Amino acid sequence: MGKEHTSIRLFKNPFLESLTYIHPAIPAVFWTPIILGLFYQSYRTYHHSTLIHVVWGGIALLVWTFTEYALHRFIFHYQASSSVVKRLVYLFHGLHHDDPQDGRRLVMPPVPAVLIVSVLYLCFKLVIAPEYLSLFMAFFLMGYLSYDYIHYATHHFPMTGPVGRFLRAYHLKHHYNHKPCKYGVSSPLWDYLLKTID
Repeated sequence: MGKEHTSIRLFKNPFLESLTYIHPAIPAVFWTPIILGLFYQSYRTYHHSTLIHVVWGGIALLVWTFTEYALHRFIFHYQASSSVVKRLVYLFHGLHHDDPQDGRRLVMPPVPAVLIVSVLYLCFKLVIAPEYLSLFMAFFLMGYLSYDYIHYATHHFPMTGPVGRFLRAYHLKHHYNHKPCKYGVSSPLWDYLLKTID
């Protein structure tokens, strides 16, 4: 039997410390009913065709890949000067780089995820027509869940298929390369387009 993983302690207070751990099933349990509700709301109100689903699904997943890249590159790797902001960046992501194999801290807890999604929703609401917004958000959140579980798998599963092997090797290079690069987790697209491939 393998040695049990010892997590980096973040808070002296046991209750606060307990809030930093999350079971990997929680994002799926939390977000799946919301995604299904958005699809149902979109269908009930607008009765979109299959073509509309395909088009907006493609748009939403493409937007997700850019959002994932931008959050990872510019927010989670933000070079802060303030000690408070440095601490926040560490809690959000720096900890993961110090302890990438901590399986209880690999997926995003619902509270910060809801805060981020709420801000993004308000931004999307400014540019997407109301008749497509629910459909867009459903696919966008599917992209988010895919990212969360691809990220979890890259650290905890062998990923034996060709795509899985590629994504795992790609993400681990982000962790162990000495220069900042490879911010995409579910897709390397924006790393290629924005020249952060290595």
